[in-house]
Amino acid sequence: MGFTESGIVAENLSLGYGGKPVIRGLNVAIPKGAVTVIIGANGCGKSTLLKGIARILKPEAGSVRLDGRDIHASPSREIARRLAVLPQSPRAPEGMTVEELAAYGRFPHKSGFGTLGREDFEIIRESLRIAGIEDYRGRPLSDLSGGQRQRAWIAMTLCQKTEFMLLDEPTTYLDMAHQMEILTLLSVLNRREGRTIVMVLHELNNASRFADHILAMKDGFLLAEGPPEGVVTRENLREIYRIEAELAADSKTGKPICLSYENCGGEQ
Repeated sequence: MGFTESGIVAENLSLGYGGKPVIRGLNVAIPKGAVTVIIGANGCGKSTLLKGIARILKPEAGSVRLDGRDIHASPSREIARRLAVLPQSPRAPEGMTVEELAAYGRFPHKSGFGTLGREDFEIIRESLRIAGIEDYRGRPLSDLSGGQRQRAWIAMTLCQKTEFMLLDEPTTYLDMAHQMEILTLLSVLNRREGRTIVMVLHELNNASRFADHILAMKDGFLLAEGPPEGVVTRENLREIYRIEAELAADSKTGKPICLSYENCGGEQ
């Protein structure tokens, strides 16, 4: 594949845990300014890939570059100013308020133990407003619903003022309405502010609807990539999930949606 030095590029990337490989020799470029969604069956390496490009997991081989620079050879504070990461099921200290959580997003921009200034608080307020959580700024996170808490975490990542946002299953444990709220918010951030969004999603129709670019993984390898129309096909879904799917074009977006499916047997 042809690589570009802009955006996030992984080359010959191998990742694993405790010497056990999960991803081997993977090459992928994340389109800058787009919404990229990583899909695949459980255990295929989706979250591992996200951790690798987010600098959470150090490669066993290969490299990850951010605008041409190896992220593991760059200072942590510099990376945190460019790339915000929201892990799966994040946790905050007991009693922390929404505003206190959001304030953590400003720390990469402070030197030493520097205190927050007027500009920081303006950014915090604006991030809470964009995330639709400003009315809850003084409330403890524990008092909020799942969707409200997820918005608070997204507000924290917004406070980092980064070009890139990486999110691992941001809709986990949320009902359908809250899933749509979070994904619509991320889509708005991409369209209005030009932020590059990379996220892992389990729900195939949400992935197809909100993605500009899809990375489909199987057994630690990249099986297919491209726009939803080219990736969400009966053949690919049979290979990825071992299902026989009935697909149609969404009447509003024109993107493929899965109407129904059956197991086609065999081992995943």
